[in-house]
Amino acid sequence: MPSWQIKNIKMKIIAVIPARYASTRFPAKLMQDLGGKTVILRTYEAAINTELFDDVFVVTDSDLIYDEIVSHGGKAIKSIKEHESGSDRIAEAVENLDVDIVINVQGDEPFIDVEPLAKVIEVFRNDLDKKVDLASLMREITNEDDINNPNNVKVVVDQNGFALYFSRSVIPYPREKNVGVRYMQHIGIYAFRKQALLDFYSLPMQSLEASEKLEQLRYLEFGKRIKMVETTHVGIGIDTPEDLEKARKML
Repeated sequence: MPSWQIKNIKMKIIAVIPARYASTRFPAKLMQDLGGKTVILRTYEAAINTELFDDVFVVTDSDLIYDEIVSHGGKAIKSIKEHESGSDRIAEAVENLDVDIVINVQGDEPFIDVEPLAKVIEVFRNDLDKKVDLASLMREITNEDDINNPNNVKVVVDQNGFALYFSRSVIPYPREKNVGVRYMQHIGIYAFRKQALLDFYSLPMQSLEASEKLEQLRYLEFGKRIKMVETTHVGIGIDTPEDLEKARKML
């Protein structure tokens, strides 16, 4: 039996897949055909097949996506309000659900890797004192272009692996080169305590989040603790028609 199932702490753990119909770079990408099923249905089924979750929901503002999931026997929740961030969309959806831990699964990543999801769940199984509000993933990057690219969000952590700051800038700044600094890229898989999500939902955006356009900074600005777990995982997201073609070849 995998180690993450051995611990006897009974927590209700669900996966939520935020799914917007409109996408700037590739409109309606989640409803594209991927080997006879839509991208969103494949992602939903992949999340269920991990067997890590007590329940899996798609949360969407789109009738098309909602109907796609429900007509195939899945569970979907319709967003009531317009939302600026994924956290807001998820918080509204889980507000009245009886759950402890919520995992955010990206709707455009149909090839779900069990290991990184199991790692973020494990954080909460081991967190008996409830010191962790969120858990997320990071991987080392060494290529200078990757480090300098503002689309790659960097994270620095303390000695216990808690996030100190996230930035699109190069952090830490390499004033001295050979001191053993590792550059870590944030991978956007999150596990939340339900209360952390609800707190986020009720708190206003502050200047750091507004400047960097990174919602995780709101958690840090209000004193939430984000435990970072290292992985080598790189998600295969479908952001462009070319990505979809690549994904079709992987089936």
